[in-house]
Amino acid sequence: MKTLLEGKSVAILVADGFEEAEFEQPYGALSEAGASIDVVSPNPDTVKAWTHKNYGKTFKIDTPLSEANPNDYDALLLPGGVLNPDTLRTMPDAVKFVRAFFDAGKPVAAICHGPQLLIEAGVVKGRLVTSTRSVKTDLLNAGAEWVDQPVVNDHGLVTSRGPADLPQFNAKMVEEFAEGVHAVQRQK
Repeated sequence: MKTLLEGKSVAILVADGFEEAEFEQPYGALSEAGASIDVVSPNPDTVKAWTHKNYGKTFKIDTPLSEANPNDYDALLLPGGVLNPDTLRTMPDAVKFVRAFFDAGKPVAAICHGPQLLIEAGVVKGRLVTSTRSVKTDLLNAGAEWVDQPVVNDHGLVTSRGPADLPQFNAKMVEEFAEGVHAVQRQK
C-alpha cells in the first residue's frame, strides 16, 4: 500500500475546530499509502483540532490558503467538526479552492460536517452523499441525494458520516485518490 499514492499530492483544508480523529486517521492512511500531504488553512502557522467538547492538539500549517493553488494537488480532504466547515464556508477563497477540485475532476473526500463546505461550493446537486445527520437536510435542500451509509462514493466524491466510519472512509478515499481524475466529477 505504500506506493498506491506515491507521486500524488493531497491538500487537507482545515480551520480551527476540525475533528481531530477525522484529520489524524485520514492523514495517517494517506501517508501510509505514500501521498505527499499539504495542510492548507486560512490560519498562517498552526491550526487547533477539536476533540469531544474541547480544543485538542495543535498542528502545523504547510501552506496558507492565500498561497495555495488547487492545480498543485491531485486530491482534497475535508475533515469535519462543527466549527471547521462553518468557518471555511464563509471564506470565498476556501469555497473557490474546493470548487476548483470539482472543476478539474479531481477526487474529493469529506466526512461528518465537511460536506457543508461542498454545499457552499455548489457541487452537491445531483450527487449521492452521506454526512452526519445534522447536515442531511442542508444537503437535501442543496439538491443532493442523502443516504445513511458508512461511506458513499459518487464518481470521485467520497463522503462518510463520522469518526465511527473512518476505516471504511479511509480505504475508499485512498482508492479514489489513487484513481485520479474522474471525468464525471467535472460533468455533475
